[in-house]
Amino acid sequence: MTRDLTPPSPLSIDGEGRTSGERVPGSPNPSPSPFMERGPGGEVDLSVSVGPLTLRNPVLTASGTFGYGPEFEGFVDFDRLGGLVTKGISLAERAGNLPPRIVETSSGMLNAIGLQNVGFQRFVTEKLPFLERVSCAVVANVYGSALEDYVELARRFQAVDRVDAIELNVSCPNVSAGGVVFGKDPEMLRRVVAGTRAVFRRSLWVKLTPDVSDVAAMARVCHDEGADAVSAINTFRGMAVDLDRRRPVLANVFGGLSGPAIKPLALARVFEVARAVPIPVVGIGGIMTARDALEFLLVGASAVQLGTANFIDPAVSMTVIDGLGQYLTERGITRITELIGAITVPGR
Repeated sequence: MTRDLTPPSPLSIDGEGRTSGERVPGSPNPSPSPFMERGPGGEVDLSVSVGPLTLRNPVLTASGTFGYGPEFEGFVDFDRLGGLVTKGISLAERAGNLPPRIVETSSGMLNAIGLQNVGFQRFVTEKLPFLERVSCAVVANVYGSALEDYVELARRFQAVDRVDAIELNVSCPNVSAGGVVFGKDPEMLRRVVAGTRAVFRRSLWVKLTPDVSDVAAMARVCHDEGADAVSAINTFRGMAVDLDRRRPVLANVFGGLSGPAIKPLALARVFEVARAVPIPVVGIGGIMTARDALEFLLVGASAVQLGTANFIDPAVSMTVIDGLGQYLTERGITRITELIGAITVPGR
């Protein structure tokens, strides 16, 4: 199912009209796309497809760094954004971990928020009305403590028309299996993807954990069970130490490392995954600028998510979109899909 993300009327950006449309990434479009960015260098097509979902550009905001959307109103033009991924949503409301739960690190940050969220019902009643008013794609990040939680969330979101896709956060421990992380066990991952695929008919994404020996193998499991895309990657497990107090900084001891420090690691995972599966890859990890985003596209990502950068500059997604258009016009490239997977690797 493909949602029509065309705004009700053309937007006016820098005195130029902006409309939307569809195309398939990685292949020539025989007719001019109505989904164009206009600038002094001419028109460029930034639209991409992630499975059955078409985005006006490849820039999304990452789960856990953008709230539910309204928090960034006034900083972000949601009718320009490719899409937003909600804060992780569970069946029931969750308070999260005790503080301290965020610490800055060298070129990054550790977070141990603990998946604090309002739960499915409050999301529908309190957060969804805002999302109904914007035209960018909406991806709901979901997680559970048991297989049944994921399946029930997928079933409920199937009835929420405004949600274009769900992104399974499989970096969570399965309490019924002794705390084994879903995304680290191939069979458990297979069951989660297959179970949610059986009840959710729109675009299904799986957010992969990097804390495995073979992330490409996990991506293949997702593809085999019907996922439309994989998001690569989630944060890396890390910790920080308070030298004076001789104790961990985070109350939870461990946290997820994000930010520019993990970009080289994330690029490598995306490169591996994009060559292992035929479904689209959404690149995540340390993306701060348009050039960062373009590197992820070159190694095979069809779209990207901006995470930690939102804390530094809440309008960074707009800057990255502008930068993508500028890069293309300066080089005479008409469609951003020409760059997806276009990296040259000597000897391969």
